Amino acid sequence: MSVKIDETLTVECETGNYHTFCPISCISWLYQKIEDSFFLVVGTKTCGYFLQNALGVMIFAEPRYAMAELEEGDISAQLNDYEGLKKLCIRIRKDRDPSVIIWIGTCTTEIIKMDLEGIAPKLEWEIGIPIIVARANGLDYAFTQGEDTVLAAMAHRCPEPEFSVRERKETIKNLFTFHSIKKKQSIEYANHPSLVLFGSLPSNVASQLNLELKRQFIKVSGWLPAQRYTDLPSLGDGVYVCGVNPFLSRTATTLIRREKCELIGAPFPIGPDGTRAWIEKICPVFGVETHGLEEREAQIWESLKDYLYLVRGKSVFFMGDNLLEVSLARFLIRCGMIVHEIGIPYIDKRYQAAELSLLQDTCIKMCVPIPRIVEKPDNSNQIRRIRELQPDLAITGMAHANPLEARGISTKWSVEFTFAHIHGFANARDVLELVTRPLIRQKNIEDLDRTTLVRKNNKF
Repeated sequence: MSVKIDETLTVECETGNYHTFCPISCISWLYQKIEDSFFLVVGTKTCGYFLQNALGVMIFAEPRYAMAELEEGDISAQLNDYEGLKKLCIRIRKDRDPSVIIWIGTCTTEIIKMDLEGIAPKLEWEIGIPIIVARANGLDYAFTQGEDTVLAAMAHRCPEPEFSVRERKETIKNLFTFHSIKKKQSIEYANHPSLVLFGSLPSNVASQLNLELKRQFIKVSGWLPAQRYTDLPSLGDGVYVCGVNPFLSRTATTLIRREKCELIGAPFPIGPDGTRAWIEKICPVFGVETHGLEEREAQIWESLKDYLYLVRGKSVFFMGDNLLEVSLARFLIRCGMIVHEIGIPYIDKRYQAAELSLLQDTCIKMCVPIPRIVEKPDNSNQIRRIRELQPDLAITGMAHANPLEARGISTKWSVEFTFAHIHGFANARDVLELVTRPLIRQKNIEDLDRTTLVRKNNKF
């Protein structure tokens, strides 16, 4: 008798809070990406303790960020905010001479009664350095959404394209005068409108994605953010944009509404399947036929065989932390794993529509039910479900890792996926390396227990 598999994708929402890292932690990777920047975090002493303790273990070189700690008088709006911030910014300019200063507001305006958005333009004009204001409070945003607010604010500072609206329309009109790959063998790139990718990735990973698109004759005009603030890409009418991370929905909305860009809705380039689908969504927009992608993906899957053997048939439970959960779950299902639940702090169904569709197609292809997707999960309910399901692995935030380990559940910190190189064909192995490490450790412990038990029995 055949069993019917549920192929319906549903997203339910529980009433939990954001049980994640504070979003101000995004500066730990953004300050390294934007090499001529300086981040000034404006918040309470609690924020300062977080930066000192949480980020101090990740950063060994002298960082380009500082903490402006607010006193009680600042919070009650009794002190001169402008003069205090002016002194700090002048000192930053003298010590570091950055091309841009980015203020990170860590609390809502109801808590910090400081008009950062109003102060910044006046101070920027006075000291002669661009000042960008981004809110990253933990009440409204999850861990990785701090980057989202920074990039959305930075998008407003991108220059407009140098060519006119008429020239842009003429370029798009002439775009489809050639489609055949054979006609483009003699040139490096297709003659297509500007393509800007958004999302902060290490320079070598960004270069890998640029190269993958170059193989399809697609030229990347720039990245948001760029390595240097002075090299921000041109944005405007006629420019196409595509995201590489699922937590950048605010940036995507800003690029569409405020900058009048055209968003390419695509899955995210995580895993061989996601990377291929990402490229396949971009190329047709510019009238370019893809070539060699099927062979490229098959080659990567072949190189992952040793890891696929370890994960096939194992089960995993995502508690929800960094908003990469849907993409990671889709890749792991394609690897043969069983995903019990995808917890995620926030999901924008419009921005992640292509990723959700790929997840659904992957489950159908692998003949497995579509996992339960829970937005804003309640951790108490999740712990009960984990106790019932007994997954082989739980991918979770740091707060729940040790309690779960104490109860016999192998865990992996979701924050590690945020800082690891997981995008593109070349880095699929790194994702499985992170996933299999706790599984191998658990297997070694079980083997050791069996060996110890056999020795005891033989002794007696």
